[in-house]
This record gives sequence, C-alpha cells and structure tokens, in this order.
Amino acid sequence: MTVDLPDVLGEVRAAFAAYEAALVGNDVATLEALFRDDSRTIRYGAGENLYGMNEIRAFRRARSPAGLARSLERTAITTFGRDLAIANTLFRRETAPGKIGRQSQTWVRFHDGWKIVAAHVSVIEDPGSAG
Repeated sequence: MTVDLPDVLGEVRAAFAAYEAALVGNDVATLEALFRDDSRTIRYGAGENLYGMNEIRAFRRARSPAGLARSLERTAITTFGRDLAIANTLFRRETAPGKIGRQSQTWVRFHDGWKIVAAHVSVIEDPGSAG
C-alpha cells in the first residue's frame, strides 16, 4: 500500500476543503452529501453523539447558522492506498477565546465519491493560551 499518492491526496484535500466551506457557510445539503448515508456512519460532536445518517441529518438541520466561522491550524491529511484517508485539524473560533477545537475525519472512496464515515469534534482549553 502506498501512503499519500499525490493524486489521491489532492482529491481528499479538495473534499476536505469542500466540507470546510460548507460548514462555515451552513450549506447543509453539501454537508449531508459528504457524509456516507449509512446507519453505521458516526459523528461525535462537541456536545452530541450521533449514530447513523438520520441522527447526523437531524443535527445539521436543527443547528443554528450563527457563529460557524473558524480558522484552521495544523491540518494533516494522510491517504492510505487509493480509497482511505484520515484528516485531522485544529480550529479556533473568535466566539471561544482560550479554547481550541480538534476535528478528525475518516474518509472512504465509494462509487459516488469520497465520503466521511466517522468524525469526531472536541473543544478543550487552549494549552498555548495564557491564563
């Protein structure tokens, strides 16, 4: 298995960028399309544990569009062969000073493109902030 094939890495970086744009723009349809529509898809959020696409859909559709802007740091995407990738990033929001968010996603290539099959989001005290 080859790690980080350039063409595959480019595809996943593009999918990750599409996810980020949809997230901060509250483009719910795109967010839903980027997750695998399956009962086994999981999203652990900062305040919720979502099992299956139906729970993920309900969360996305009910979420407030306010305060979604964020900046990313230390994004790391690694591909394994042609059909599996892991994306990790740190994020900050101006609405949460002194906090840092962490996001991880497992992406798999299916016949209809790259899809997130598992995601985890958490927020902690920023170890680099004074206080």
